[in-house]
Amino acid sequence: MDLGISGKTALVAASTGGLGLAVARALAAEGARVAITGRRRERAEQIAAGLQSEGHSAVAVEADLSTPDGVAAAVEKTVDALGPVDILVLNGPGPKPGAAATLGADDIAAAFEQLVKPHHALVSHVLPGMRERRWGRILAVGSSGVVAPLPNLAVSNTGRAALAGYLKTLAAEVALDAVTVNMLLPGRIATDRVAELDQAAAKRRGTTAEEIRLESRKTIPARRYGEPEEFGAAAAFLCSAPASYITGVALRCDGGLIRGL
Repeated sequence: MDLGISGKTALVAASTGGLGLAVARALAAEGARVAITGRRRERAEQIAAGLQSEGHSAVAVEADLSTPDGVAAAVEKTVDALGPVDILVLNGPGPKPGAAATLGADDIAAAFEQLVKPHHALVSHVLPGMRERRWGRILAVGSSGVVAPLPNLAVSNTGRAALAGYLKTLAAEVALDAVTVNMLLPGRIATDRVAELDQAAAKRRGTTAEEIRLESRKTIPARRYGEPEEFGAAAAFLCSAPASYITGVALRCDGGLIRGL
């Protein structure tokens, strides 16, 4: 299938590792011009150089997307290097684990500051151009916690649910301008973030990370963790031209982990 995004400009937030990198690689493989963004300049440059050596178009953009100035700089650098942003992938590090019963006011504020505010700022910068050109793809890397809140991830569950509400509302407002807005919800994907969560769970329970992984795999109908490349492929499709009639959707990529429809 021709995804129809060759030559499109994609800004992938937090793409120096994990799911963000997987999405960036998938988009680059389909011919998109990709901005690799993150705080680690050398890492971003290394990834961009690797993609260029494979014949893809990519640039490194050092940026702290947790600040308004960082967001503005990331968009400006991307546009200067690759042209107006056609595809925006919202992504970022997950907040610290914690139970809902122990959340304080600062934790609630952190949920909004980390998981809503930076993404809203990115959308605000690129959406007007997408609407004017009548083509755009906004995709947020979420969590299965949006559908079924995950134990001991209260801050993440709270912030991601708020982001989902904002994006679902936005999707209906911009659909007439041929801009789609979706979320892709990972389950247990084999990334460093999931490894950290498994290690934290092992420490709490006085067991090993391998034992936690074994237990987790038993809860997944596919009986395995997903591969980042599988997640990236799903993301690339949602950002594609053939996916133009899919908007306002939260698609799960979780091996059947969440049992609801």
